[in-house]
Amino acid sequence: MPSLRLNYHLFITLLLGGLSLLDLGAVSNHPNILFAISDDQSFPHASVYGSRFVKTPAFDRIANEGVLFQQAFCAAPGCSPSRASILTGRNIWQNREAGTHASNFPADLKVFTRALEEKGGYQVGYTGKAWGPGNSAITGWSQNPVGKVYNQHKMDSPAGISGNDYAKNFETFLKDQQTSTKPFFFWFGGHEPHRVYKEGAGVKSGKRLNDAEVPTFLPDHPVVRNDLLDYAVEIEWFDSHLGRMIRLLESLGQLDNTLIIVTADNGMPFPRAKANLYEFGIHAPMAVRWGNEVKGGRSIDDLVSFIDLAPTFLEAAGMKPWKEITGKSLLGLLKGQGSGITDEYRRWILSGRERHTHARPDNLGYPSRAIRTHRYLYIRNFNADLWPAGDEYHDIDGCPSKSLLVNNSSKPGFQKYFQAAVGKRPMEELFDILVDPGCMRNLASSPGYEQHRKHLAHLLERELKRQRDPRIIDGGQVFDSYPRYSSMRPHLGGFAERGKYNPAFIQK
Repeated sequence: MPSLRLNYHLFITLLLGGLSLLDLGAVSNHPNILFAISDDQSFPHASVYGSRFVKTPAFDRIANEGVLFQQAFCAAPGCSPSRASILTGRNIWQNREAGTHASNFPADLKVFTRALEEKGGYQVGYTGKAWGPGNSAITGWSQNPVGKVYNQHKMDSPAGISGNDYAKNFETFLKDQQTSTKPFFFWFGGHEPHRVYKEGAGVKSGKRLNDAEVPTFLPDHPVVRNDLLDYAVEIEWFDSHLGRMIRLLESLGQLDNTLIIVTADNGMPFPRAKANLYEFGIHAPMAVRWGNEVKGGRSIDDLVSFIDLAPTFLEAAGMKPWKEITGKSLLGLLKGQGSGITDEYRRWILSGRERHTHARPDNLGYPSRAIRTHRYLYIRNFNADLWPAGDEYHDIDGCPSKSLLVNNSSKPGFQKYFQAAVGKRPMEELFDILVDPGCMRNLASSPGYEQHRKHLAHLLERELKRQRDPRIIDGGQVFDSYPRYSSMRPHLGGFAERGKYNPAFIQK
C-alpha cells in the first residue's frame, strides 16, 4: 500500500479539487497502470537515447527512474494491427480482421482491457487514439476495445496538433473514480507525431536544421531536415502531456503505485519507415517505471515485442494470461537487477505486414513477415510482384520528404532513395543492423551471409507454421477479403462505400 502521508496544504488541495488519495486505488493490492503510446515514432527518437533534435524530459524521467528498453519492437508497422496485437497479446496473423489496417475487430478476440475491467476489478478508460482506425461496432463492441473514452476536454494547440487536452482528460478519469477503491488502467493514446505537420514548426520553435539526424534511407537535404524538426515538435507535444500526467500522479501520492509504460505504435511517417518492416518501421522507443517494484537506472537489451504487453499488464494485475496469448510477460525482466541481455531465451521477435492503406487494386496489401535477432533482420515478401508503396505511392504518408523524392526521382542525388522507398523488392531481404540500421544493403544473396539467411528463413517459417499463419498455411488470400472501413482516398473508386471496393470479395 502506498504511503498516506501528505502535507496539510496538499491534502486541502486534493479535497478542494475533488480528488482524494484514498479514492485512487490506494487500498488495492495491485498497481494502477498508465499506458502511454504515441502515434508514429521511431526508435531512437527520445533524448535519453542520445537524440539531439528531440527533447523528451517526461520519457527520460520514466527511463531514468525505471528501465529503458533498447530492443522493443512493434508487431506491425501500422496503427490498427499494431494496437490490436497490444490488446490481444497475439501476432497480426492470429488476429484475423484486426491484423490488417482499418478493418473490424472480431468480437471473440480476448483483450486484456476487458479482462482487467471484468475480472481484475480495474477501472478502465482512455484518451486520444485507442484501437483504430477501423470499425469495432459492426462486430458487436459497445465501445472501443480499449475501454471508455475520455475526450471531452479540448485546448488551443498549434496547427497540425490535436486539440485534445489529454492530461485534463486523465484528470477527469481520476475524478470519476473518487468513490472507488479499484485500481485503474488508463490508455493515453496521443495523435502525435502522426501527420499532418505545420511546415516550419520545428525551426519556429528554435530548433536548428543542423541538429536534425537524417537516417541513411533519406537524402541529407534541407527539406528532409526541416521535416524531421517538425516531427520532433509533435513528439515533444506528446511528451509534455505525459509530463503533466506524471506530475498529477505524483501530487496524489500515486506515482510509485502506478506501473507506467511509454512507447509508440509504429515507426516514423517517412518514406521507408512507417508501413515497412525495416528497422525504422518496427523498432520502437520504450521505457517502464514502477516505483520500488522495478529497480531504476537500468538499460535492457533483450528483444521484446508488443505482444508481450498484454501478459505483462495481466500479471501485474494478479491475473494469469490465457492460453491464446502468444507473448511473454515482461515482469521477469522488469523485476530483475541486471542490465544488457538478461534473458537468454529472448533471441528473436516477429513482425508482419498486410494491408496498410487502399493503395492497390482490389484492396490488396503488401504481405510480408520479418524476424529480428540481436544483429540481423530477415524479411520475407510474399508477393514481390507488387509495388511495396502501392499505386501512386499511397502507402507513404504525404509529406515534404516524400514530395522531394518523387519530384526528383531521376536525379543522381535522389534516385537511390526514391527506389529504396518505392521500388519492387525481392522475395527475401537480410540486413546487418549493427552496421546498417537504415536497411539499405540487402545481404540475402551475398555468399558470406548464406548460412544466416537459411537459418532465419527456416526459423521464421517454422514459427509462422506453428502459429498457423494463413500466409504460410494456404496462401493467405483471406487477408485480402477483409472489409475496410475508412473513407481515406475515395477518389480511387468505390472506396468510400463499405465492402464495395473489393470486387473479388464483396461483403454480402
